[in-house]
Amino acid sequence: MPKMKTKSSAKKRFTITGTGKIKRKHAFKSHILTKKATKRKRNLTHAGLVHGADISNVKLQLCMK
Repeated sequence: MPKMKTKSSAKKRFTITGTGKIKRKHAFKSHILTKKATKRKRNLTHAGLVHGADISNVKLQLCMK
């Protein structure tokens, strides 16, 4: 059996925290920012955590499971 490969797109988008949670960045912050409110842009800056329903799929892509 060959080794399982990590999905390249997933390893660029997600990082694992020290406690094992999966960190992600918010979407909709790359362009067309003029129509978005300052508060909205500021809140999109901070990283978030992957939702509980999606953790198993992300772990499969990162070959953690």
